[in-house]
Amino acid sequence: MNQPEPTISLRGYVRLLSENPNFRRLWLAQLISGSADWFYSVAIYGLLMQLTGSAAAVALAAVLQILPMFLLGPTAGAVNDRLSRRRVMIFADIVRAAVVLGMLTIRRVEDIPLLYVLLAAEIGTAAFFEAGRNAAIPAVVGRERIGVANALGSTTWSVTVALGAALGGAATEFLGRPTAFTINSLSFLVSAWLIMRMHFREPHVESRGRFNWREALGYRPIVEGFQYVAADWRLTLLLTLKFGLGILGARVVLVTVIGGGELAVAGSASLGMSALFLFQGLGSLVGPLLLGGWSGRNHARMRIGALIGYLAAAFGYMAFSAAGNLWLAGPCMMLAHAGGALVWVFSTTLLQIHADDAFRGRVFAADLGLFMVTASLAAYLTGWTIDHGAAPRMVALAIGVALLAPAAAWALSLRRRWE
Repeated sequence: MNQPEPTISLRGYVRLLSENPNFRRLWLAQLISGSADWFYSVAIYGLLMQLTGSAAAVALAAVLQILPMFLLGPTAGAVNDRLSRRRVMIFADIVRAAVVLGMLTIRRVEDIPLLYVLLAAEIGTAAFFEAGRNAAIPAVVGRERIGVANALGSTTWSVTVALGAALGGAATEFLGRPTAFTINSLSFLVSAWLIMRMHFREPHVESRGRFNWREALGYRPIVEGFQYVAADWRLTLLLTLKFGLGILGARVVLVTVIGGGELAVAGSASLGMSALFLFQGLGSLVGPLLLGGWSGRNHARMRIGALIGYLAAAFGYMAFSAAGNLWLAGPCMMLAHAGGALVWVFSTTLLQIHADDAFRGRVFAADLGLFMVTASLAAYLTGWTIDHGAAPRMVALAIGVALLAPAAAWALSLRRRWE
């Protein structure tokens, strides 16, 4: 008697990880690599505030942790649609390990330009890893398990951003910045080792002839990807989900200013920031679990779940703007990022279902790239606004209100006949 396929639940996650060793290695690599992308964040943000005292300097660092994914996303997608995605991910991890070691040299105000270059290089390389990971999932788990694999993978991506920053903050506080950077670099090498141990078919490589670098790095694959998306209105609408969610990019500056200031823990800015990042990670984990069982494989419910996610994110930030202490602010962050994770999980799953394998790398590169554009803009404007006299809590309220706009737009899209 055949067992039922795993569902979006803790039991479903455990079953998929235990039954599929290739996915288990990919998931562990994502957990480690994704956390490493943000492990150094609190150390960098704290250093920038210490050296410059400027929220805009932190905002620029946040932008450089985001924007390169947009700029390199189309190329990353094209390369992953032409080369072995497994090898691309391994290469990206090794490059990032070397780049993070370069951050050990940052000590003075004069070193800040180099820091910005290193941040852009690290996240630009991450674009290749993320495009490859997303595109490889169907080949690793099979079509019937795409839903639960994407739910776990997408939730993990959201959690690693918060978890990496939270752990990095604790490491910075108790072990020092040099040790935090060294641990960060080693974690990328562990991720590369896990990917090396994976073995799965890559039909997009098997069906192609001799590889041509000019073809992969040129504009033709990118143009083909945009034409493919434009030809299907469902894909076009789904790409707007993370584009609107990018408004949450403001969180980095708000956490640095509020968490490192009035919500500091025992006088420690690093621990205050880490606590807020940890609450965000918990929300990202809990949100999909709460609605995952309700949505199941029902596409209509997934689309409704994305709307619920937007509303939770909006009201979470509105409540956060009025929270007077960490124990009130933390649950507000959990609510907001539980909602953000719902949007992320359901949009990713629906894209996996509707996109063909030959274009999946470019579709997900575009999806992540659009998110990065909005996130970069939101982060920079938040820092600039605070530096020019706006109260951080009023900015948090404005972020919550702004999230209602994409929520309303998505609600209108639900009136269309999708199936």
